[in-house]
Amino acid sequence: MSNRIVVTGLGVVSPNGVGIPAFLHAIQNGISGIKFMPRYEELNFSCQVAGMPDFEWSNLTKYISEVTFHGLKGTNIGYGLAAALDAWADSGMAYETDEPRWETGCVFGNSIADTEAMKNVITRVDSKEAKKLGSRVVEQAMNSGVTSYISGRLGLGNKVITNSAACATGTQAILMGYEYIKHGYAKRMIVGSTEHVDTYVYGAFDSMRVLSRKFNDCPEKASRPMSISAGGFIPSSGAGALILEDLDFALQRNAKIYAEILGGSSNSGGQRLGGTMTSANPVGVTRCIQEAMANSEILPQQIDLISGHLTATNADRQEIQNWSQALNRIGDDFPLTNSLKSMIGHCLSAAGSIESVASILQIAHQFIHPNINLEDPHPEVTNMVSMDRLPVKMIKKEINIVAKANFGFGDVNSCLIFSKFN
Repeated sequence: MSNRIVVTGLGVVSPNGVGIPAFLHAIQNGISGIKFMPRYEELNFSCQVAGMPDFEWSNLTKYISEVTFHGLKGTNIGYGLAAALDAWADSGMAYETDEPRWETGCVFGNSIADTEAMKNVITRVDSKEAKKLGSRVVEQAMNSGVTSYISGRLGLGNKVITNSAACATGTQAILMGYEYIKHGYAKRMIVGSTEHVDTYVYGAFDSMRVLSRKFNDCPEKASRPMSISAGGFIPSSGAGALILEDLDFALQRNAKIYAEILGGSSNSGGQRLGGTMTSANPVGVTRCIQEAMANSEILPQQIDLISGHLTATNADRQEIQNWSQALNRIGDDFPLTNSLKSMIGHCLSAAGSIESVASILQIAHQFIHPNINLEDPHPEVTNMVSMDRLPVKMIKKEINIVAKANFGFGDVNSCLIFSKFN
């Protein structure tokens, strides 16, 4: 095999666009997918806005049978299945197969099992009505439900793994799939992550007082990465999926190629040296970025664009400092930087995969999407980065290399290096 891994298919369910054409249009034009949620007002949440995809759940029957569809409405399984199967179709391959696809595996992540399914289990069991639960409740509640549905629909015969690493889940899943192909364990991998933020997950974050509370009346303005008026992040739902292939394997079937993955890294700050359950150890973040570059055999000056984690919290300032230290670049020399979260909020476990899809589209179409809501950048950010490196309007520009990173609860980090395919 070539030992080079390329991206041959993309799928996305995003708050600002379902499907690649709609998503591409949205990120090029700075369209927000954050909406006011009346139900959250009824529940007396402090934050009452969210990024919720305009997803027609009945469309799942285009991918799976009516019988299988029952029970998947409003689940992370549904989002993930749609994104993965769209990516598969985008790569030019048919769904049907008589034999297992031994050369193809899947790494797809999420954060928690479907809480609505678990609520149903708890209610029925406590009411001594367990026999009324039905035969499919376990598959809908188990954490590996999403990979089980994807692999079953496509007949995947290689490694099938569900990963979970909080906000780093998506980039970690992509890195894991890349490594399996790199080391010869598979020729093709479906990778990505999914998240459905229901009222219970949302309420848990709202209780932490880490969500934005000042923009309930103007939801499109609520997610404000790197802004001095940022008041917290906006929870969102969705899924992103990529098809990764060994280069020779892809070329043999004349696959279109969006981009190449040069390498990456994933580590933990160990919740030491300033790192905690909810805060990243700066040393761990810096090491992760530098190890990703070393594994990709690139120099810091070769990075054209940083797709940051940048959640619209106090951690944004520290993240910019970490990037500056890791790359030894500052001011006008700092790479162009953007945060998709300004448009879609924080999709938690799905963040890394959706943002990776955006990174690859920027390479494929040679543009840089805007940072919306950055009218008032934080001075501690602009002390490190010149404002013209933080575009507030789309820029048409040659992009060769993008660094995409995510940093999650538990002090876990993951960074990928995407490149234009040459």
